[in-house]
Amino acid sequence: MLFDGVCNFCNSSVNFIIDRDKEKRFLFASLQSDYAAKILLENGMGGKDFDSIVLLSPDGKIYKRSSAALRIALRLKFPWFLFYAFIIIPPFIRDFFYDIIARNRYKWFGKRDACRIPTPEERERFVA
Repeated sequence: MLFDGVCNFCNSSVNFIIDRDKEKRFLFASLQSDYAAKILLENGMGGKDFDSIVLLSPDGKIYKRSSAALRIALRLKFPWFLFYAFIIIPPFIRDFFYDIIARNRYKWFGKRDACRIPTPEERERFVA
């Protein structure tokens, strides 16, 4: 999962996932990392202003925005996987609301000066 490493909301979301992903299915990298830049460029999503979470699935598929968030929820335990039911809503509607949060995330939740540093226990979960 690629996330905005300086966004407080994004970092809280990563903490939420780590706390609930006991099988350690998810690995993380900040969008500001060289690793993320390489992945985004390889998949035609390069750019400094990329403001979406990105989920790279084991089968090589890439999910962005609300589709990524719902696929992450699907991999979590009850009750969180129930949010995947929202996948039936067309992406243009889901992403409309996702984009409102993405555009305002710094204003509403704040921003850090630097990317999050994983704790020693979390370090194995971060690829970059």
